[in-house]
Amino acid sequence: MAVRAGDIGLRAASAIVLAPAAVLAIWLGGLWFLALMLLACGLLAVEWSTMSAARAWRVMAGAVGFGLIAGVIAAYANQLSLALVLLVFGASAAGVYARSRGQEALDAAYGVLYLGWPAVLLIWLRDGDTAIGLSWTVFAFAVAWSSDVMAYLVGSLVGGPKLWPRFSPNKTWSGFIGGLAAGTAAGAIMAGVFPAWFAFWPDMGLSAVWGAMLGFAAAVATMAGDLWESALKRRFGVKDAGNLIPGHGGLLDRVDGLMFAVVVVACGRLIAIHWGGSV
Repeated sequence: MAVRAGDIGLRAASAIVLAPAAVLAIWLGGLWFLALMLLACGLLAVEWSTMSAARAWRVMAGAVGFGLIAGVIAAYANQLSLALVLLVFGASAAGVYARSRGQEALDAAYGVLYLGWPAVLLIWLRDGDTAIGLSWTVFAFAVAWSSDVMAYLVGSLVGGPKLWPRFSPNKTWSGFIGGLAAGTAAGAIMAGVFPAWFAFWPDMGLSAVWGAMLGFAAAVATMAGDLWESALKRRFGVKDAGNLIPGHGGLLDRVDGLMFAVVVVACGRLIAIHWGGSV
């Protein structure tokens, strides 16, 4: 698949408009980041409901969004266990409500868990407005975005055998390898280079080698998340999750890989905490 200048230009223009606001909220943390996450959860709930329950998407978006927002607020209040319980409760409630409206209960329940689990963990990673929380959050975004961008560029320029043609005919093995390399490099740089070069950047408790290993694992998760969303879209018979972002599709199309990467990075932070912040 050749790189089309129009696609690149539209993608870049959308990123230039949307990225600064997201980056600023991530940098500031606290209530700014909470506001960003609540907005994202609302939009994702709409996109999921539009895909999975097109005939009743408005009411289903409310049911799915309620579970997501409850979990995110609990996580922001440093009640991670409660947040996870609320996600399970919200998923159950959304499933029961969906059935009462003649919709698929499993789709509604899965939507809450699929979208909510990484949202809660991302709030936990950011850890209010702390510097160490910022470094771990940026680590997750850097690995996921570098993997996603490089996979697109390498796959488009090099081409070659398809990775999973049944569900995602445009993705190639060359893009997969390029994405893994980029994610691994981003992880090593974030963990080993940034703390040494920038005085304001806190030590994440990871060596460059461990950062590379975590980056590799998160890059694999990023690719898996992208493929999984492709399979979901194929199941629901849609091309994109939405049309919110010109050149990109919906918000879910942009964060599908990040959602999986966040789970892996959160596990990495737990390991670093367990080993006293030195791995």
